Amino acid sequence: MLARSVLALTLVAAASLAHADAKVLKKVAPEYPGEAIKKNISAGSVRAKIAIAGDGKVSGVEVVEAEPKRIFDRAAIEALSQWKFEGTGAAQTHEVKLVFKSED
Repeated sequence: MLARSVLALTLVAAASLAHADAKVLKKVAPEYPGEAIKKNISAGSVRAKIAIAGDGKVSGVEVVEAEPKRIFDRAAIEALSQWKFEGTGAAQTHEVKLVFKSED
């Protein structure tokens, strides 16, 4: 039986450049990793820096902090890479914290 996940998404107030309020047009929730289920890890978080191109597409994702380490990183990167922001014409970066919790 696979655990379903509840995900809290927080845009951390650490945006760089002049665009402090990037408008998210599309969010993709990460899948709860099978490795976490196998290891009976019921919660965790990933703080990631998202590089956003001028057209609003995510051009890169870097994990800044994760708890537990390396368990949720891949799921977070895969999901955040699919996010879409409103284009501003200028590149920008934002930090996002993803909180994972399993529901059994």
